[in-house]
Amino acid sequence: MQTHEARLAALRAELKRRGVDGFIIPISDEHMSEYVGDYAQRLNWLTGFGGSAGFAAVTLDHAAIFVDGRYTVQVRQQVDEKLFDYKSVPADTLAGWLAEVCAAKDEGGAQIAYDPWLHTWGWVDALERQVNPRGITLVPTTSNPIDAVWADRPAPSPAAAMVHDDARAGQSSAKKRALVADWLAKEGHDAVVIPALDSIAWLLNIRGQDVAHTPVALSYVIAHKDGSAELFIAPEKVTPELTRHLGNAVTVRERAAFEGALTGELAGKSVSLDPDFAVVGIAQALRAGGAQFTFKRDPTILAKAIKNDCEQQGHRDAQARDGAAVSRFLRWLEGEAPGGGVDELTAAAKLAEFRAMDAGLRDLSFDTISAAAGHAALPHYKVDADSNIPIPPGSIYLVDSGGQYADQSGGGTTDITRTVWVGTPDGLGEPTAEMRDRFTRVLKGHIQI
Repeated sequence: MQTHEARLAALRAELKRRGVDGFIIPISDEHMSEYVGDYAQRLNWLTGFGGSAGFAAVTLDHAAIFVDGRYTVQVRQQVDEKLFDYKSVPADTLAGWLAEVCAAKDEGGAQIAYDPWLHTWGWVDALERQVNPRGITLVPTTSNPIDAVWADRPAPSPAAAMVHDDARAGQSSAKKRALVADWLAKEGHDAVVIPALDSIAWLLNIRGQDVAHTPVALSYVIAHKDGSAELFIAPEKVTPELTRHLGNAVTVRERAAFEGALTGELAGKSVSLDPDFAVVGIAQALRAGGAQFTFKRDPTILAKAIKNDCEQQGHRDAQARDGAAVSRFLRWLEGEAPGGGVDELTAAAKLAEFRAMDAGLRDLSFDTISAAAGHAALPHYKVDADSNIPIPPGSIYLVDSGGQYADQSGGGTTDITRTVWVGTPDGLGEPTAEMRDRFTRVLKGHIQI
């Protein structure tokens, strides 16, 4: 297994071979997803950082990792300071760091590469405006240099896409596509390109298994003003059931054909593209084909935020089902933790066990944050075998978790956080005055909102 030092050296050798001076590495995939599949965990592979937000920049002589305040502690625990400088966003900027480390570059300026399928058009444009006056040029790559040196990089998930039937969705895909078609007609566009995986799931009433705890299928959609659509998805994900569900108005094509459709079928047409999901690769392909594209909000975003009666009832049912599991867990914790025999992993596993008692559970909402003592103060703490500690009697314990539920009557997803006082075996231990004061202040703040 390569060390992070060896991985960094391999990346630098690849950059040198390509004739560029640096590379930018985000936590991102081609869909601008908040959470990404294992195949897209390039920042984690290179640095060891396991947080959900951040990016790194590597030059031939320097390297830095940029995170916000949520991960100030975590990044120092996971990333070797001898390899990467720690930078805090927004106080530290990528443009400022690049200007500093590239200042000694010989005449001609530094060439900093980026993967055009992992950054939005707006993000790159803003960075270019900052660094170009400093003699730095951003260069889109034709392939990701990390992929060239990541020998055992996982392949994207081959799991089949699943049908989310109309009874649970509360509205057919045909009606949803009609809403999008009406929007396109109103806005004067021929088509809209939809890269966002959750938008695709909503529009076509499909689900997937390609990202941990996120029921989406890796795919793209081009929706047209006549109500038809094209779904670009790996062939192994397409089942006969999915084909029947999509019907004749949705053409299923290989995911690899997506870029060609942007340069070919959409040539000369008016196309809408959401700026939050408009990666440079999509915009470049549309421009190369002669499409006239305009940045506008994805029309499915507001539509899917307005929950129909079926969805509302599904959410109510999910909250009740999940609340029962959490109540059982808190009762168990109250009886077991004061004895000192419960650790963070044990507690998380027990909570998952209580949730699994419901036959409608499909997955957890996210990895359970099970945080004892000082760990409870860490935003987005993720317990593992190395960090796991006992839950001390006479201390604070935080658990942030959720479940995804689905059956024929509907479904929903929960996210619930509870902070509890863990008593002592003799039952005499109580929270300190400072603890009471802090929690009272938080309660008052919530009441005032």
